[in-house]
Amino acid sequence: MKRTVFARTAAGSLAACLALGLAGCGAKTESTASSQTAESAPATTETATAETADPYAYLSDFDYSSIFDENGYVAGVTATDYVTVPADLKLTLSEEANTVAAEDVDTYINDNILASFEETVEVTDRAAATGDTVNIDYAGSIDGVAFDGGTAQGYDLTLGSGRFIDGFEDQIVGHTPGETFDVVVTFPDPYENNPDLAGKEAVFTTTLNSIQETQLPELTDAWVQENLNQELGLTSVDTLKSYVEGILLFDQQSNEIYSQLNEQLTVAEELPESLVKYFEDYYLLTPFLYSQMSGATLDDFVAASGFENAAAYLESIHGYVESAAHQTLIIQALAETYGIVCDTDTMNSEFMGQFGTNDTSSYTAQYGETYLKMSILNNLVMQHLIEVANA
Repeated sequence: MKRTVFARTAAGSLAACLALGLAGCGAKTESTASSQTAESAPATTETATAETADPYAYLSDFDYSSIFDENGYVAGVTATDYVTVPADLKLTLSEEANTVAAEDVDTYINDNILASFEETVEVTDRAAATGDTVNIDYAGSIDGVAFDGGTAQGYDLTLGSGRFIDGFEDQIVGHTPGETFDVVVTFPDPYENNPDLAGKEAVFTTTLNSIQETQLPELTDAWVQENLNQELGLTSVDTLKSYVEGILLFDQQSNEIYSQLNEQLTVAEELPESLVKYFEDYYLLTPFLYSQMSGATLDDFVAASGFENAAAYLESIHGYVESAAHQTLIIQALAETYGIVCDTDTMNSEFMGQFGTNDTSSYTAQYGETYLKMSILNNLVMQHLIEVANA
């Protein structure tokens, strides 16, 4: 089952890549100094009416809870009809799965908690280096004559990104904020952004305004009390570390249990059609929403990333859809076997532990109550299996 857990993440990443792909295809730089050239998305009548013409427009009404019942089960499906749970199911947990390293706790806190509160600050007391994001003004000229698109103020540029023509970013490295200097470059030939500039040498009078850095807040008891007490009930660094250790421990144990379930349980080849369709729509939803933001149909949107159409994209993630359906059926089959349900009272009592708040309203509004029950049911089943493995 490790593969199934990974599958959801990978499919989500693929959808994000599709979004970035189309964004690249539609991006237009404001400056001639930029080396990126791209074709904008077609502005046609068909695009303007994409929502009505798109056969996937029904996804705008996707309901996360549509397929689940009041106990968090797939409605109308008996999972043990599809999943064989052996009577002698043997689960164990290694010492490694039952132990969380202190450095893993610290890394999680930095990357997932403190990073959410990071601030961007302007640095003016050191030289710029490759990888820095800098803020610059520049004015370009050829033989002393300014040209269209060669001037900008307050432009944020990451040095080493390759966003500007060759040599531009390298010549900023080593300068300090407040300096004004000339950046001398030669436009490539050909130069699609502006063929008139192709092969010509240009001078950009550049002022380095600042270097931008992101800083994490200092982790103190006072910071935890101020920022994490209301939602999570945490009062100190120690309580935060204990909370994170619990999250990581559960993840480690769950991954090891999933691997054993995958080895010992068998799932029928033919899956419930309603469940497969649900996860197909689930994985199409993100690229569909991005397509709507860009004014394209889903078919056109995925075509910009190299797929023939949405059906071809869906075929490419078939393994992820199947894995998600397998995981759902396996968890429900185990819930049926052990008599575990997530009714409304259980959801309310377990909600804080899973979502970090007692207020269910915003989650229910976005996902629906039965989807939340399904999510909590997954945890309840896994908690039971962990207890069995460690008994």
